[in-house]
Amino acid sequence: MATVVHSKKSCAVNPLKMSQPIGSALAYMGINNCMPLFHGSQGCTSFGLVLFVRHFKEAIPLQTTAMSEVATVLGGLDNVEQAILTIAAKQKPSIIGISSTGVTETKGDDVDGYIKLIREKHPELDHIALVYVSTPDFKDAFQDGWAKTVTKMIEQLVKPVPVDAVRNLKKVNILPGAHLTPGDLDELRDILDAFGLEAAFMPDLSGSLDGHVPQDFTPTTIGGITLEEIASLGFSGHTIAIGEQMRDAAVALEKLTHVPFTLFDRLTGLGVSDQLIALCAKLSGNAVPNKIRRQRSQLVDAMLDGHFYFGGKKIAIGAEPDLLWALGNWFTELGAEIFAAVTTTASPLLERMATEEVLIGDLEDLEAKAATCDLLVTHSHGRQAAERLKIPFYRIGIPMFDRLGAAHQTIVGYRGTRDLVFEIANMFIADAHEAHTDTWYPAMRQQEQVGVAAEAH
Repeated sequence: MATVVHSKKSCAVNPLKMSQPIGSALAYMGINNCMPLFHGSQGCTSFGLVLFVRHFKEAIPLQTTAMSEVATVLGGLDNVEQAILTIAAKQKPSIIGISSTGVTETKGDDVDGYIKLIREKHPELDHIALVYVSTPDFKDAFQDGWAKTVTKMIEQLVKPVPVDAVRNLKKVNILPGAHLTPGDLDELRDILDAFGLEAAFMPDLSGSLDGHVPQDFTPTTIGGITLEEIASLGFSGHTIAIGEQMRDAAVALEKLTHVPFTLFDRLTGLGVSDQLIALCAKLSGNAVPNKIRRQRSQLVDAMLDGHFYFGGKKIAIGAEPDLLWALGNWFTELGAEIFAAVTTTASPLLERMATEEVLIGDLEDLEAKAATCDLLVTHSHGRQAAERLKIPFYRIGIPMFDRLGAAHQTIVGYRGTRDLVFEIANMFIADAHEAHTDTWYPAMRQQEQVGVAAEAH
């Protein structure tokens, strides 16, 4: 059991946390033909836009209501209305996803009321879905914004289904947490395909931000789950939620449609991957395919080969709670010790971490705790700390702007876990100091040198 401690500093010196609106916008980007819209100043939107462009290396659709000082004081109805009308006319989206920011939340704008007035005044917008989520950036964090947005979209866009409705038992809804990459979603889709199951991801970043080159340019999101597919989620046979952050969304979907759900708090590791495969076999009624069995055998062999390099290593991790939980448990299963754990927001998982203390703080706190560690694990903003500490640095999470392929980083299932074992073990191997004659029996050699020096005197 870990003790959860909140940092008492007056400010974040080297921020670890990404804000709620950014998490919310990313969730919208998993919906096909969507335009995310920040209700706030242009600076708030510019920051999020630059962060996503640097991370995904793709064109990112993100608009703003461009609130000025005067508009913020008087209220943002006109700005919201003009933004929606402009987006509808120029970008022609199927859905506009609106996220609040700190400045409009402080003012207290009633955006739900604004949308009702806009609907009454502009019936030509009836074919466009408008979803608003309250995501002030002065509280909570990235995964909270994502989770709230997915839950709100389910509540507004999914068609209610009676308990006795006819369902497609081969179709499985998957509610992925914000910590899963498009590569993770592709891996999960391959696993379900192997069992003859159809996966419906909500949201689906693997269709929109997986780094493909589209045939035609569109100013809205390219790919992802459609509104029609979201509406029909209630006709699936089962729901898989990944990450504690997705519990509310899974409960909301079950309440609307009576589709039962299974929540996995992580999918990185041997045991949890076994549980996923067992569930897929149960849902499909099929035996585990040979290629899945071979992938499991490869992971077991990788763990046997790699555990020599993990044993006794001290790890420092800075990440969102669900990602911290997934990585922390995986490291301890391989014999490493979570010596420093820093996260961004509260979660019921934190007290169950296999470490003495989990700090809700920033990267300065992580650096102070990681001085004697063997590996630093966080997003790209931790690179300077790793350089100062002179320890290996593994990049994971958002943002990752100084390496290519962030969208394809995969750590779920047998194959994802296997590759993670190899990648981290190779970092330890590369950092090891090769033994040579000058390092053999250092204490004995030092005594000999002292004796020689004494004889010389």
